[in-house]
Amino acid sequence: MAIVSIPEPEKDIKLGISACLMGQKVRYDGGHKRSSFCMNTLSQYFHFEPVCPEVAIGLGTPREPIRLAGDIKQVRVVGTDHPDRDVTDQLTDYGNKKAKELTDICGYILMQKSPSCGMERVKVYHKNGTPSGVSSPGAYAKALIEEQPLLPVEEEGRLHDPVLRENFFTRVYAYHRWHNEVLKNPSHAAVVHFHSVHKYMLMAHNPSDYTALGRLVAEGGKMQLEPYLDQYFKEFMNTLKKRANRKSHTNTMLHIMGYVKKTVDTKERNQFLKLVEEYRQGIVPLVAPMTMLRHFIENNGNEYIQEQTYLHPHPDQLGLRNQI
Repeated sequence: MAIVSIPEPEKDIKLGISACLMGQKVRYDGGHKRSSFCMNTLSQYFHFEPVCPEVAIGLGTPREPIRLAGDIKQVRVVGTDHPDRDVTDQLTDYGNKKAKELTDICGYILMQKSPSCGMERVKVYHKNGTPSGVSSPGAYAKALIEEQPLLPVEEEGRLHDPVLRENFFTRVYAYHRWHNEVLKNPSHAAVVHFHSVHKYMLMAHNPSDYTALGRLVAEGGKMQLEPYLDQYFKEFMNTLKKRANRKSHTNTMLHIMGYVKKTVDTKERNQFLKLVEEYRQGIVPLVAPMTMLRHFIENNGNEYIQEQTYLHPHPDQLGLRNQI
């Protein structure tokens, strides 16, 4: 019996990543925080661009640890043992610099709880070293995100949540498609096509935004191209940042089923509706009804519905819809 070989995934997307997550010994104690998920799974699908901002600004390895301190309105990054050593400006400047350099990445995975790389909820301390009870982003991460606000960014720890993980990679692949399919040869027509194939993805994430973006596209021909591109992509990425839920996925799948319901026999249609209801109730994961729906669309759908990225937002091998 012949063995069917599965082709290697194409690694055509680059992600920024905290270097310690790759196993690089750049932590303050000379160690690392190697992520098995990043290195054993994601490395098969993505090129990584590792960055350690603390090493990059000249802090040695090993080194005195740093932390966030001060008033929440003016958080500083200072030495734990020598609070007069302030590296806030260096980390902020480096974040701005890397954000301008890393124009070819489609997402960024940060190390959680880090005073430089933490995306959110990093503890802020009083000057005397006691926790203040408030939190803030790390200085490097804050500058990076402010400079590239539409770039998909997530912390490694949060990627262990199936819903956050699926949302992040949905955004990563959509970000990549925009840059490849629209920005390489920008035009009003390119935006119309991009919007057309993402309609049901937008519906699943936020029906109101889906409607608003439809109006923007309808009026887009009257706008100058560059501001139109900027406005559309900003609203598009902000919509995808809103997490789809069981209710919105259910509604979207039923809408798509409407394209092929006359070509699917009653028994199969009822099986599908049963799966959708079980998904809505949390009994089965999204992959169960989605697999059946994709089968119907592949066999009987027209070109418009077959092109919908909602049906294939990211590689199946990642298994991102198997646990949501």
